[in-house]
Amino acid sequence: MRHNDLWHSATLRAHRDLSPHVREFEIRPEGGLKPWSVGAHLNLRLPIDGRDEVRSYSLVGLPEQAEAAGAYRIAVRRADPSRGGSRHLWSLETGDELLIGEPNQYFELGLKATETLLVAGGIGITPLLGMAQLLARQGAPLRMLYAAKSRRDLVYADMLRDALGDRLRTFCSEAGEHIALDAEIAALAPGAQMALCGPLRLLDASREAWARAGRPQADLRFETFGNSGRHVAEPFWVELPRHGLRLQVPAERSLLDVLEEAGIDTLWDCKRGECGLCALDIISVQGQVDHRDVFFSAEQKQANQHLCACVSRVSGGGVVLDSAYRPDAIT
Repeated sequence: MRHNDLWHSATLRAHRDLSPHVREFEIRPEGGLKPWSVGAHLNLRLPIDGRDEVRSYSLVGLPEQAEAAGAYRIAVRRADPSRGGSRHLWSLETGDELLIGEPNQYFELGLKATETLLVAGGIGITPLLGMAQLLARQGAPLRMLYAAKSRRDLVYADMLRDALGDRLRTFCSEAGEHIALDAEIAALAPGAQMALCGPLRLLDASREAWARAGRPQADLRFETFGNSGRHVAEPFWVELPRHGLRLQVPAERSLLDVLEEAGIDTLWDCKRGECGLCALDIISVQGQVDHRDVFFSAEQKQANQHLCACVSRVSGGGVVLDSAYRPDAIT
């Protein structure tokens, strides 16, 4: 159960392909746009395989641009394999109706840093585009590093070059180009901040490099896709002794979704492994937990005492979990 759900009707006003794998959507809500700031995301309630499920997408660009257009913008990469969100959105046509939430902010940009380093990996560019545009407009010191698999995957690169000029550097892994995180962080002024969004490997490497540099953790801001991990998603089982249940989690569904479908109340909010509300205690595990969250530290993940049900999975077996359910507390 989510701690705060409020849904509004909206219409898909337009869509366009930014690359063979990324499509941008313009969503016009009934009743007008709600206030938001760069880094915010929008929840969509989508019918996936006969179920209503929630997916989160970062809002693209500046709030005043959205207000002028009368529509939110999101950009979605077609995932393969997909849990259904991107597949459903890519099936929509102009004029189709949607249910959307109100913008939520978990990735707020600090505006008082001496310097800002923005780091984007792949579709992680979506929340950072508006940040780059805002900082550039304010004349704030900044640099941006944008990595993707190929040149065609560098969506919004032209828009960023217009805003940043030579303060933007791009990297393509197919060409053997990679970000030297330690060197980039070492070049930052004291009091600088880094904001990044991308796959889990990039986030982990960036957090480790930031820690090696002795930089304050409060100056590191990040967001993840919430669906990338170290292992390919595969089915696994979960046991909940307090409920007397053993459930199967398919490769295309999350543990949280399966728990909720089975009637097991689990508090959640972000569904991206950031807030930690859906964390459950691990009693034992067969195989390896693929911790896909950014809430727990590396040490906590290694200890394998908790997992975030919204994103984490198990490879090679299953997991026994302790829920908050206490039958003797029911009156």
